[in-house]
Amino acid sequence: MPLDSRLWGKAAGLGKDARGVPHTHPVVCHLLDTAAVAEVVWDELLTEYQRSSVAAALRVTDEQARTLAAFWAGLHDIGKITVPFQLHSGGPRYEGKLRTQELSGEPGYAFGTAAMQDRQSHEAAAHWWLVGNFEEIGYPSSKRRPQSRLSHAVAQLLGGHGGGFHPVVYDKDSRCPVARHPGMGSGSWEEQRRIHFDEVRRVVGAQSVPQGRMTPGAAVVLTGLVTLSDWLASIEEEILTRLREEGWAGTPDDLDSYWQIARAAAPRLLRQTDLLGTGFARPSSPAHCAGEDGLGASMARRMPDLVADHGPGMVVVTAPPSEERTEASLRAAAVLGHAANARGLFYALPTGSAADSHMAQVHAFAEQALTGPWRSLLLHSSSRLKPAEAAEQWARAHATDGVSAEPGEEWAPTANSWLNSHHRALLAALGTGTVDELLQAVLPVKFNVMRLFALSGKVVVVDEAHARGAWGQKLMLRFLEWAAALRIPVVLASTAADKSVDAMLAAYRRGAGGGGEPAVQPRRSPGWSFVDARSGSGHLPQQPAGAVRASTLSMTVVDGTPYGEIRAALAPMVAADKGRAAVYRPTPAEAIRTFHQLTRDFPDLDVALVHEQMRNKDRWQRLAACRKAFAPDGGVLGPSVLVTTSMLEHVRGLHFDLVISGPAPLADLLARVVQSAGDRSRLVVLRADDASELDDAALLWRTDTLLGSGRTVSLPEELPSLLDEVYAEELVGKLAQPAASELQRFDNQRVVRERRASGTARWLEVPGPQELDGDLGLLSRDHPGMEPELLSAVLGEEMVHVVCLYPGRDRQGNPAHFLENGVLERKLQRGPKGRPKPGQLVPYLIPVPKRLVEAVEGDANPAWRGMAALRNVLRLNLREEGGEWVYTSPRHRFCMSEHGLKIVQLP
Repeated sequence: MPLDSRLWGKAAGLGKDARGVPHTHPVVCHLLDTAAVAEVVWDELLTEYQRSSVAAALRVTDEQARTLAAFWAGLHDIGKITVPFQLHSGGPRYEGKLRTQELSGEPGYAFGTAAMQDRQSHEAAAHWWLVGNFEEIGYPSSKRRPQSRLSHAVAQLLGGHGGGFHPVVYDKDSRCPVARHPGMGSGSWEEQRRIHFDEVRRVVGAQSVPQGRMTPGAAVVLTGLVTLSDWLASIEEEILTRLREEGWAGTPDDLDSYWQIARAAAPRLLRQTDLLGTGFARPSSPAHCAGEDGLGASMARRMPDLVADHGPGMVVVTAPPSEERTEASLRAAAVLGHAANARGLFYALPTGSAADSHMAQVHAFAEQALTGPWRSLLLHSSSRLKPAEAAEQWARAHATDGVSAEPGEEWAPTANSWLNSHHRALLAALGTGTVDELLQAVLPVKFNVMRLFALSGKVVVVDEAHARGAWGQKLMLRFLEWAAALRIPVVLASTAADKSVDAMLAAYRRGAGGGGEPAVQPRRSPGWSFVDARSGSGHLPQQPAGAVRASTLSMTVVDGTPYGEIRAALAPMVAADKGRAAVYRPTPAEAIRTFHQLTRDFPDLDVALVHEQMRNKDRWQRLAACRKAFAPDGGVLGPSVLVTTSMLEHVRGLHFDLVISGPAPLADLLARVVQSAGDRSRLVVLRADDASELDDAALLWRTDTLLGSGRTVSLPEELPSLLDEVYAEELVGKLAQPAASELQRFDNQRVVRERRASGTARWLEVPGPQELDGDLGLLSRDHPGMEPELLSAVLGEEMVHVVCLYPGRDRQGNPAHFLENGVLERKLQRGPKGRPKPGQLVPYLIPVPKRLVEAVEGDANPAWRGMAALRNVLRLNLREEGGEWVYTSPRHRFCMSEHGLKIVQLP
């Protein structure tokens, strides 16, 4: 029986011919396209370690591993040769009939009614069918534990190219998969699958039979290679250049000829992704640091030798947050990246605002450390819809600082870049985003393994690694295990060394196969240590040489009304006509109110405002202006104050003489103040102010008890002991009854919450590389009760995004909605089928906690609600009331102005 070229693999977006007949791309052509791309991905994108790890696991030569990878990639869609796929109602039609309808009338393609009712996906069908075929050609197999053998592992891997792996297929099912899934079809359906299998194997030249096993590391690399190759081979504009003429037979000669066409096209497909050519330059000689003291100098002198002797691994840096610590972390990343031949870097921070503020420093680093072309994306919840548009808007906001957004700028991808999708964006050579992007790699979410693959060729820097609560810390340990197993170089930066930092060191050592002895980060601050990924060996902690410049932090707790105390604290600064202050408010609404009050009461005071509930572009512009105005060398002449919220905690490069804040856990208060300029800095805590709804009551009470009416500490020496002191058991004993009992009750509640959070994270997280036991399905397992809301809760407070639209009329006088009031050029654009264009919305998105908009339905139409990208974007059509632009829901009033979105709960 000859190969049947009528079986289609791609049709959507391919248009029609002159007669109106839909174009289709045969399954076999798409399989060969993907195999050809896989060869180029193997040659040009994988690192040397990634290639060698696959070859070692399979027990074949490098060239054989390359051919096998291409062959397997070419089989990924063989499950499309099934009844439900070829004849599903959404397939290509001509004159009201499916193009493949004729198949059902041919005896060999006959099928029963159960076949059309089979809901098995084409990805799962590939998994089920390939197990037996790999066994037939000699791949290692096992009837008792199929998941431990290569025949099943490769089939399961290919079945996961849609973003999730399927459960183990046992021998009784793999012998006759059609018995359980009639949609696979017998007769010609089975024969065509075998013919396609054999022809792809022949054309690619994959005659070797591997006798190894699928290690976790090899599984991640091959899954990424197959998925990426499929994505590239599916670019519709490129498929159109390779369409075969009507009646193309798919004979062996035809396939050999097409293979050459596919191979010629494959390099072009990969080149247009902006993924190739990036590497790390050789780090500059540390000789200039010979006479210097401090964290950066110590690391520059000693790290290169450690990495040269032991290979890449993980560096842990403990020091107060500062641009110096960031610079030291990036220097470490440069050394690790060069040693590992990495192709890029991902810089992860606790919040999107922190990522926004770090991007300029990360770019400056990339200009020096990276070679070849590199593309940079901003990756957090406010940018995920269209990361390229977000990066472009960020660049415009920072244009005054020398970062241009002009077309053709080397680092900035275009808006229509192939990378401009949240599933692909993590592949970009340079990414600055939130730690959520890492943690999702170890949660059973779609394409989690693709995230591991995207990170496995890079250096990962995690700033404030333990700033995500109990759930985030637990997930970070699992990520570090995988990072070590995949030889991902990691740099962790933390304010102070504690047990959570020790646990991270131990997790990386565990993933690298190191011993079980405890790992301890030096408590002295600043400090750093190194663990190599090759053996998991911990090396003696390296301390900076010489004395560290000390500063004094004076903390005062005041009891008066919040705004009265703010006025009193700022009055001396205003009278002296100099100084810079930051005022932290509990909510954006309070920040806006305080901004107006200060502007009214202190006409000579330069007052700035930035908070999280501003439109993306406004927040980026204001942060850029703040980085200039509140830089260490001073951008303003007279007294100035920045009114903000907790979003500013992890933002670098802003220096203040005075910080005023409401109640918060000690670690958060210190994060707000330790960057202050000068040898002496001041923190004023407003005891009577509101605390955040998310702050832990026990830690608030402990912080208040510890500070009393105030205290003075020396930084950085006393910082670790101060953080330990707030958790100490002795603190309860210092209180009189009934206060001691009340604090003990809050402590118990905190312990229960943390244990519950850790338990939930342990339940949700994927197995570690040592626990996988050959079953890739464990990486995608679906727990009963695992709802999207739970996953969001694990990653932090669930957010939605609001976009506010203003009413008006377009140039033709028709009613329309605009993204900016009175700006006709900002009319809401619509694409096919009346759907909005997500990229246009990115600069205007406003992140809002979901708890504040639970009862708000918004004004989105069905086309909007039907788009996955906009599912968490709340559309509000504003109306003018009393000079304000507002939207009113049954429980809340939304007021939008140039100062951002203010949400007020109605009585």
